[in-house]
Amino acid sequence: MEAALKNLSSTVELLAVAARSSDVRLWERKSVSRAFHWAFYCEHLVSKFHQKPQIRGIMELQLQQTNSTLRAVFADYTELSLMDLSQCQHLLLTGLLSNPHLPLSIMKILFDSTKPAHVIPGEYQDVTGLCSRIIQCKSAQKIFSPLTGQSGAGAEVQAAMLMESLHALLSRGGEACRAQCFLDSVLQGCKEAEHLCLVLADAMLTAENAHSQTASVDFLQDWLQQKHSLLQQMCLTLPTSLLKDLAKEHPKFRDMYGGVLKKWVADMEYCIDDGEWVQSSTSPKVSLREVTERFVILFKVCPALKSTVERELNDLRISDGDFDVRGLSVWGDLLAEIHKCHP
Repeated sequence: MEAALKNLSSTVELLAVAARSSDVRLWERKSVSRAFHWAFYCEHLVSKFHQKPQIRGIMELQLQQTNSTLRAVFADYTELSLMDLSQCQHLLLTGLLSNPHLPLSIMKILFDSTKPAHVIPGEYQDVTGLCSRIIQCKSAQKIFSPLTGQSGAGAEVQAAMLMESLHALLSRGGEACRAQCFLDSVLQGCKEAEHLCLVLADAMLTAENAHSQTASVDFLQDWLQQKHSLLQQMCLTLPTSLLKDLAKEHPKFRDMYGGVLKKWVADMEYCIDDGEWVQSSTSPKVSLREVTERFVILFKVCPALKSTVERELNDLRISDGDFDVRGLSVWGDLLAEIHKCHP
């Protein structure tokens, strides 16, 4: 029992270091693997003895002593209970992602969802895709309630982790460059573009009710605006209902979305044989009718946008020669379609 109590204290100390110490800048893959090994062990320890009052009492006393010691070391330390330690892997994960000293290489590993999510309990030989693994634990599912959007639980929890880490980086001041590198590492580490699009959408929507994360959402949108391919992928693959929610909550994203729609239209060519505007080989395969429907959705979200877009389209139609004949100006034909669908 003495060894178990010592290991319990060591694991709690590890959680404090992971969340608050600059020493994590020296951590490597093996360091993180060992940390999650001990976190898993701690969960097992709590599960094994929490229904045995006598042993649980001894463990709680040991935990109180450890909490007291850590309060003297870390001014912002928050005491942990045995119930908290039943979610030890989650605490370790959120602590690491909130620590601005965590190496970007480790962040990339934690967010890589392309590797298999299975793992032998207690044997973390490889931590790649750890976020995907942690979300399968009941402890994490209890913390994050399901979103009403189209995304799955994986994107939902990874989005929360992303925003926690981004907020931690930006709230300390002078960390904009590091935050940029962090997001770049997430992009590089996630090879499934559609999954990343869901994560980013959930991140922007989840943080909407958290006023403290407003700066993080703005930073995320500014970063996304620079990633033209990723932004286009989001607009193309996300469900229209999710795009509608994003456009409703975030004017900046609404403007970016409208810009992508106009780019799609600009790349269209008129096919005389089919009598339709079609995409060029380098553009996403969307029809003029689909673009029209997407614009109409934006107008319902923001009615004031309609007059602005109509003026822009009319100016572009005039620059094409001011013709009203179908097939001569894609802008004129788009404007006509909009008038039909949304008078």
